[in-house]
Amino acid sequence: MTPTATSGVAGQAKTRASAFIDKARLWDRHAAMAKLGGTPNGGVTRLALSTEDIQARELLRDWAHALGFEFAMDDIANVYIRRHGRRDDLPPVMTGSHIDSQPKGGRFDGIYGVLAGVEALQAIDEADIQTERSIEVIGWTNEEGARFEHSLMGSKAFAFPDRLESLRAIKDRAGITVGEEVDRAWRTLSGVQRRPFGTSPYAYIEAHIEQGPIMESKGKQVGIVTGIQGWRRFVVRIEGESAHAGTCPQANRKDALMAATRVVTALSELMADPDDVVRFTVGRFNVLPNSLAVVPSTVEFTIDFRHPSEEVLTDRGDQIQGLLERNAAPCTTTLTEISREKPIHFEDDAFLAVRDAAAALPIPQMEILSGAGHDAQNMHKLCSTSMIFVPCERGISHNEAENATPEDLAAGAQVLADALVRLAG
Repeated sequence: MTPTATSGVAGQAKTRASAFIDKARLWDRHAAMAKLGGTPNGGVTRLALSTEDIQARELLRDWAHALGFEFAMDDIANVYIRRHGRRDDLPPVMTGSHIDSQPKGGRFDGIYGVLAGVEALQAIDEADIQTERSIEVIGWTNEEGARFEHSLMGSKAFAFPDRLESLRAIKDRAGITVGEEVDRAWRTLSGVQRRPFGTSPYAYIEAHIEQGPIMESKGKQVGIVTGIQGWRRFVVRIEGESAHAGTCPQANRKDALMAATRVVTALSELMADPDDVVRFTVGRFNVLPNSLAVVPSTVEFTIDFRHPSEEVLTDRGDQIQGLLERNAAPCTTTLTEISREKPIHFEDDAFLAVRDAAAALPIPQMEILSGAGHDAQNMHKLCSTSMIFVPCERGISHNEAENATPEDLAAGAQVLADALVRLAG
């Protein structure tokens, strides 16, 4: 097959997989997938294990079978599209991302990595390249944590199978468990192969939109991701005392909301960073009893604190408890750390494969650190791991206005295809 005119690669060897990436085909698959959960304003609501999310698995199955690839699903409903290599006994090379979205999210977040993987497999096929290792595209379950509040769920179960049952027991706000919805997915996709846990991959590459403005501002099409910054997440609870708003003197009040505002102000000062590397967010804020004429008795809010340095995460995060005690009086406080992830640095085979594949192509590129969390964090605990970014318009993501260009999506897929071939031998 002759490389398509849309590939944007002139004078390359015809056997290079990147020469067979078809940007129109990749764009059309995005458009087809965006219909599943599509919103009137051009976004997507495809919550984890919803009907639309299960339909996305069906569409991936149909595409995989049409291309002659194997399709399977596991006990957390992660899906696998496999192009067999000469040595099926060797650990496979994997690529992929997530299928689910945020409520009124975008058309490219997550699903781009899955569809770029499918496009890469098809390009490798059309280039008539036989690899030593098998290559698999994975669609992870519930990366977002929007419906079931445990993000990166599918890759967590893959990396730590002993946590499967506890993950399946998690409920959404309607009381429906992950396990119930996974079982529904299996009933809907009856007849597909069941993939057991316990596979140790050789390498994993995740393609994703940047979800930030840096690449677009610098005019770069491909980002070679050097790592993912770590995070610490906390829940703060401040307990005061309800009182009548008209009769209780200010000096006698234990106003939890006033205490919370002092705490948040002090936290902002603690996290101040002239280099603008620290990421600090109070994302959820609940006040009780939340009544016009009552002094607030209870406030609960979240802290999301991120940085690429483990030392900074430890130092500033460990100061939060003392800060609460100094600023919340006369109210009492409780601080609960709900999750912590160490920073990750990509530097071995998968990173080198991405870097070298990008360098061999005439594509504007740069190295970049990921500020958001990704399934690659869990895969990094199992194997050599890397990521590829492409820009999104104005850096907007988790939003119906999220947008990317066909040219940028194809450029990322070109780098992915060549990197996969190198890793798969």
